[in-house]
Amino acid sequence: MSATGLEVFDKTLHTTNTWLKEIMEALGPDRHVAWHVLGAVLRAVRDRIPVELSAHLSAELPLLVRGLYYDRWRPAAPPERYRSLDEFLDILAYDLSSTRPVDPQDAAIAVFTVLTRHIPAGQVEKVRHALPEDIRALWPEMVSPADQMRVEIEVDERRLSREA
Repeated sequence: MSATGLEVFDKTLHTTNTWLKEIMEALGPDRHVAWHVLGAVLRAVRDRIPVELSAHLSAELPLLVRGLYYDRWRPAAPPERYRSLDEFLDILAYDLSSTRPVDPQDAAIAVFTVLTRHIPAGQVEKVRHALPEDIRALWPEMVSPADQMRVEIEVDERRLSREA
């Protein structure tokens, strides 16, 4: 029996919850923060890549996440021209300022890892290559279980060093 009465809603709820769970595994057990992180990273990427590529990426997102992706979008505006990792991280930090403190780099890595795991590889590569090289370096090319564990350890180590 369907929980919502429509299979498409059940599927998007399940997939979105899976994505949020994976982000929470990397950043901590706060679903609201995971939702904000997912939106901030997706919007920063969306605003940097060409409109046509942005539309193709959105077609791969779960229905709920697609709404988050298009939130505050101005398709007539030219793509952002930020060129450095610092500019990208500043955009994320600003968008995440209304949540508990989250390292923008950790946020980007967590979302990029989720996208790599759940979006077709060809689409991921097109989006990755539309980004500046130093931002692309944060985006894993493939995510194996060992790579995921390494990412989580690196994030934990950075969190511990900030707290010390």
